[in-house]
Amino acid sequence: MHRPSPFPRHLAVLTLAMVAWLFAGNHVAARIAFDHNTGLLLAMLCRAGVTLVALAALVLCRREPLKLGRSTWNWQILLGLLITIQSFCIYSAVARIPVALALLVVNLSPMLLALLSWALGGPAPTRQAIGIMGMILFGLVLVLDIPTRLTAGISADSQWLTGILFGLTAATAFSVALWITEHRLSKIAGSVRSMLTLLVVFTSSALLGVSDLLPGSLALPTSESGWIALLFLVLLYGVAFSTLFICMPRLDIARNSPVMNMEPVAGMVLGWLILDQVLGSLQVIGGLIVVSGVALLAYRR
Repeated sequence: MHRPSPFPRHLAVLTLAMVAWLFAGNHVAARIAFDHNTGLLLAMLCRAGVTLVALAALVLCRREPLKLGRSTWNWQILLGLLITIQSFCIYSAVARIPVALALLVVNLSPMLLALLSWALGGPAPTRQAIGIMGMILFGLVLVLDIPTRLTAGISADSQWLTGILFGLTAATAFSVALWITEHRLSKIAGSVRSMLTLLVVFTSSALLGVSDLLPGSLALPTSESGWIALLFLVLLYGVAFSTLFICMPRLDIARNSPVMNMEPVAGMVLGWLILDQVLGSLQVIGGLIVVSGVALLAYRR
């Protein structure tokens, strides 16, 4: 089978940077939609549904096989459920705290993946990796503005604390999903795996919505701004996800994936420009430390 030649590195980096900005824009649009009473599960359903259709068309065009063994199906369903949890939690975080802050907390997933891999029998982190993880945690302390809160005696309000916990849950779920992808589902074509994952996300979100366990989670936007934000949410996510998987064979992901860590920085800029969400100077410094540390971990892996 002919393997497509990789893009020149500058083009691959630009493509991944564009994808990172699109994903960040999706979360900014989500915050606007939620501020206009859009149901969280409705946003997940729309996002997963449209992207699912695009990936299904890609799989059909490539005539990729869908036959999976029973054990593989179990892991695939688990992966889909984990991504459902991750999607729900990150949107819940974005609805409560600044977008950049939510994305920086979720960006801990590579560090959690390294620790999870070690716990499950993989190689222990080197001293250098442990040092980088310490740097990431120090940056996170600054991002969460903990020094200012301690010196000023500011107690954590429930919205802030709940948003942080949702972000940490999203990071944990995503790290487990990455481990399953790498160790249990690596032989499945990426487009097939992603399509089946989104199918589980869509189905799970629909079932959760009609069960009425989360009242108002399927609520329609109550304003024109809410509808426009929902449209952009779906469009930005769909374009980013589809671009990533269509171009992936030519992006040299192993070499260029750290570029994707630009997403929290993009979230910081877009949150400031569009939502007027301004982080303090210490938080910005902490954010840059977190992003740099995660990029260093990615290069090491």
